[in-house]
Amino acid sequence: MENVSTKTNTMAKLGILAAISVVLVAIVHFPLIPAASFLEYDPADIPILLGTFALGPAAGLLLTITASVIQGVTVSAASGWYGILMHVIATGTYVLVAGNIYKANKTKKQAILALVCGTLAMAAVMIPANLFITPIFMGAPRAAVAAMLPTAIIPFNLLKAGINSIVTFLLYKRVSPLLHK
Repeated sequence: MENVSTKTNTMAKLGILAAISVVLVAIVHFPLIPAASFLEYDPADIPILLGTFALGPAAGLLLTITASVIQGVTVSAASGWYGILMHVIATGTYVLVAGNIYKANKTKKQAILALVCGTLAMAAVMIPANLFITPIFMGAPRAAVAAMLPTAIIPFNLLKAGINSIVTFLLYKRVSPLLHK
């Protein structure tokens, strides 16, 4: 009976974190790079990262997919399948890298390393993702997207993930007891 209760408890936590992620993206979103105003910052990855650190990288990936789909059909419906796919690629990479590094040794130093590596991995994986997927969605030539990489896309991904990493680092130890109950 305890196993069912534990699974139910974990699913409830994941549901709450996914809901918080969707609410955050609905309430807080603004452009970070004026020249590319379609690239908007949102804090939706923060509850996903909190869940990843507390419940592991697999839970983080499940949270990413769940939140991405819900966001993609509700608050971010204008971006459709493109937004869902890009969010899963970006945040999925971020949580898998950060989560796997953090689970090896759950210290503050390891958390910083995990978040820095997750941020860099996200920015790196979004280079080919944007080169191949964005031209299809935006109908823009690949060369135009490539030109935006150093001035908009890479800085945006580093800033967004960096801000979310800092906030996650500052919040995690405060909310960790709630996630581990």
